[in-house]
Amino acid sequence: MTITKAEELDGLKVIGRIVANTMHAMARALEPGMTTRELDEIGRALLEAEGAEPAPEAVYDFPGATCISVNEEIAHGIPGDRVIAAGDLVNIDVSASKDGYFADNGASFRVGPVTPALDRLCRDGKRAMQIGINQVAADKPLAGIGRAIERFAEARNYTLIRNLASHGVGRSLHEYPEEIPTWATTGDRRRITKGLVLTVEPFLSTGGMFASEGRDGWTLFSEPRAAVVQYEHTVVATQRGSIVVTVPG
Repeated sequence: MTITKAEELDGLKVIGRIVANTMHAMARALEPGMTTRELDEIGRALLEAEGAEPAPEAVYDFPGATCISVNEEIAHGIPGDRVIAAGDLVNIDVSASKDGYFADNGASFRVGPVTPALDRLCRDGKRAMQIGINQVAADKPLAGIGRAIERFAEARNYTLIRNLASHGVGRSLHEYPEEIPTWATTGDRRRITKGLVLTVEPFLSTGGMFASEGRDGWTLFSEPRAAVVQYEHTVVATQRGSIVVTVPG
């Protein structure tokens, strides 16, 4: 989607606030002993109260309102009977639509004490996302997002999951420019246009290179197996930078 009118930006900010509020409320509710289904039900209730429709369910018939991935699961985890325990790493990904506008955000959260290495990975995952966002502005190369994130990752001895990319969003959950690598690529000559709506969502890892699909047909795992965190915002490109729309209100 390309923003051309103030009311379009307003519509994106509304759904952006809703998904951000939902994700952070789910994170605050996280506690050992609850199931991922119970956490998902909290997210569903919050979205429904705001008149928003869960996007994974509506667009892809995903079996849940939100994606909740625990430890070895790195994305698209199905809410179910899995019990969250102290020390777990839980990724919450919330995307939804309202009045024809879509927004998408996600983050990885620690449950209780975790190892110093995992704590550092989470902090650096947020930094990697922000470094990518800092590359978003009109007329800048789209590939600059991935180049900047990879420089940061390599300098700290991390890897990036290379088949889970950022994407366009706005009038649908995934749209032009479709796949936006969050790792360095060659030959991509696309440039960011003013008003372009996209996500920035690197998957930073301690050794993982690719995501592989599990037996349920949805849940993704790191190959080789390693710790992975994901942080994601929906942003709108401006002439000098970007506007993050997935901020809590």
